[in-house]
Amino acid sequence: MKFLQKVSKFLADYTVWVVIAIAVFAFFLPRMMAWVNLSMFYDFVGNKFTVQSLIIGVIMFSMGLSLTTEDFKILAKRPFDICIGAAAQYLIMPFSAYFFSRLLHLSPALSLGLILVGCCPGGVSSNVMSYLCGGDVAFSVGMTTASTILSPVMTPFMVALLAGGATIKIQAFPMFVSIIETVLLPVAVGFFLNYKLGRNKVFQEVQKVMPGVAVLGLAAVVGGVMSSQGKAFITSGVVVFVAVFLHNFVGYCLGYLAGVLTGMSTPKRRTISIEVGMQNAGLATNLATSTAQFATMPQATIIAAVSCVWHSISGTLIAAFFAHLDKAKEAKAGSEETVAAKA
Repeated sequence: MKFLQKVSKFLADYTVWVVIAIAVFAFFLPRMMAWVNLSMFYDFVGNKFTVQSLIIGVIMFSMGLSLTTEDFKILAKRPFDICIGAAAQYLIMPFSAYFFSRLLHLSPALSLGLILVGCCPGGVSSNVMSYLCGGDVAFSVGMTTASTILSPVMTPFMVALLAGGATIKIQAFPMFVSIIETVLLPVAVGFFLNYKLGRNKVFQEVQKVMPGVAVLGLAAVVGGVMSSQGKAFITSGVVVFVAVFLHNFVGYCLGYLAGVLTGMSTPKRRTISIEVGMQNAGLATNLATSTAQFATMPQATIIAAVSCVWHSISGTLIAAFFAHLDKAKEAKAGSEETVAAKA
């Protein structure tokens, strides 16, 4: 168990490089990561379950193991935070996508793809990043849940508003079922086990391994997307990467600023920054490939796929940056205590 804990710590410390390494590996050897996209079954409302769905469930379960009743008590006392988070999600990213599509003179198809990404809810990966960088996990899960519940209304409305009347039909009930199955249920099971077994020493040892499991799961998800969409990265052009980078970067910055302006704590600022900046680009990719109106606009799918991979990579970078700040602060405090002790 000690060995697994050391491996877990290594993976958590080097999340960025693990994710990038798997992405590069999947780009050159896509067949090696194709298993992530294998279909498993359909649920009772027609949602398609793949190996990736299972992996996401395991990731969410691992985060549920870190939650306590105190986390949710604090969250329940501050519903204002969730409202601020949801408002930031559906204002900052859609309008910044529209701004950059005009600033960079993107084609109608690329503009539609970027706006679609901006109008989607927060992604599951954002919960992982909040988990790894010392953010507020309960707040992160709450924001993801709220933005996803609102998405059947807000996503098509914002796309129609900003993309010249384009409409997207999203079936609300299957989406609700999907988030319950892949997010809420695994988190609830993990939380319940932590509530019941949190004081058990063996259970505590197992908990220390879970960050590494989450990192491997995230890397597998990114590898799966790269496996299926890797060729699109070569043909997409520089402007696509510039648009995705700027859109994502501004989301992180303005999200953090929203946390500062509303007086949130440092963990909550980190969380809202990551939640706003990291969209559910996987949903955008799925909509772009499964909705009839995008059939004549393949470039919309490309920019969504690029966003899916880049958001995961940039999320690991910002999570590592926040974690580095904590380590630097701890090291400074430790050195000051040593100096004070010698004095």
